[in-house]
Amino acid sequence: MNSTPPPSSVHGVEHLLFFTLLQVAVIILVARLAGFLARKVGQPRAVGEIVAGLILGPSLFGSLAPEAFRWLFKSTDASPITIMSQIGLIMLMFQIGLEFDFSQLREGANRKAVLWVTGIGIVAPFALGLGYGTFSSEVLAPGINAAGYALFMATAFAITAVPILGRIMMEYDLVRTRIGAITITAAAINDAVGWTVLAVVSAIVTAHFSWQETLARLGWLLLYVAVSWLVVRRILLVIVRRFDRGEKSLPQDLMAILLVIVFSSAMLTSQLGIFAIFGGFMMGVLLHDQRDLVDAWRDKVADLVTVLFLPIFFTFTGLRTNVGGLATGELWAWCGGLIALAVLGKFGGCYLASRIAGLNPAESRNVAIMMNTRALMELIVVNLGYDLGVIPQNVFTMLVLMAIASTIMTAPGLRRWLPAMGHAIPKGRDA
Repeated sequence: MNSTPPPSSVHGVEHLLFFTLLQVAVIILVARLAGFLARKVGQPRAVGEIVAGLILGPSLFGSLAPEAFRWLFKSTDASPITIMSQIGLIMLMFQIGLEFDFSQLREGANRKAVLWVTGIGIVAPFALGLGYGTFSSEVLAPGINAAGYALFMATAFAITAVPILGRIMMEYDLVRTRIGAITITAAAINDAVGWTVLAVVSAIVTAHFSWQETLARLGWLLLYVAVSWLVVRRILLVIVRRFDRGEKSLPQDLMAILLVIVFSSAMLTSQLGIFAIFGGFMMGVLLHDQRDLVDAWRDKVADLVTVLFLPIFFTFTGLRTNVGGLATGELWAWCGGLIALAVLGKFGGCYLASRIAGLNPAESRNVAIMMNTRALMELIVVNLGYDLGVIPQNVFTMLVLMAIASTIMTAPGLRRWLPAMGHAIPKGRDA
């Protein structure tokens, strides 16, 4: 018997509110604890929050206490938590856009590096993923469309996780450095291309592919970027400068205007098919040179995003992941091969690209290890593939483990290689 009250009733609303608040409270507590422990072992807080999601999900909590798991997370509709996580992610992307100093890209050498890292950083892992998917389809994905499976594997190998990469770079004080500007720009372009490729692959798999629709989508995307930079940026600068702001002051009216603009941009990019988060990121980029605004946002808003919204995003995504599906040695061998090839394609490809572009070995290693960060953006890709029926459960689990492993590699790599290029490791930063 279902004891859940009708959602239209007052009791139904209270029931939904109770469990939503309970879920948020549990997620925040576990995420903060896991983040604290992650920092103790030299990992970014974001890694702990990802692991917290796996702990709270079916992999551990759901396996050890299935009744308690179902009561906590399955008693109500998951929509409120899902929407909160997406709002937090949009705000994070706006914050990341604000934080980066893209003036570094005025130098021709830096633009050259971005182009090389973006190009090879997509092509190399995509090719290896396509090869892995083609070779493994009969064993790991029997009965599934082989071409669709291979194409989704290639796309999953090629993605980079801009949100978590941004948080890691803020933690290591890289946001206003040359390699920071090169890496975040290459990663953003990488993901924009990746989502476009994902849309094309999805269209092919669902047999609705049309060159006309694809070219039209790319045209609208280019128009959005051009209008944002040439028109919207000027309007935003006029609005921002009309407000009398002291040191680290962010008037409520200005905050309201910024939030409306960010959310409107996110809605627009969502309709263009490149995900809402890039709309938030673009609006941040438009205001990145307004340093007093950036400082005020960091002082007034950033902590709310970091403490409330982001743990919900990082951990709730993990609730949908079950890492206990690899039951044989053969499957673990396939998983190891998948992780090795994915790292080879992204890290190796981006290192080679950086060296071709003229970066020294230390700079190249740091760019490569950051571009290798995949994390939860990867989960968006594999979830779509799973929903479309071209990624089987075992491979879904392997890709999740690859996303986590590639992210865990980032911090040790940076701590080892940043000093070689004269960049000190910040102590006590809480990102």
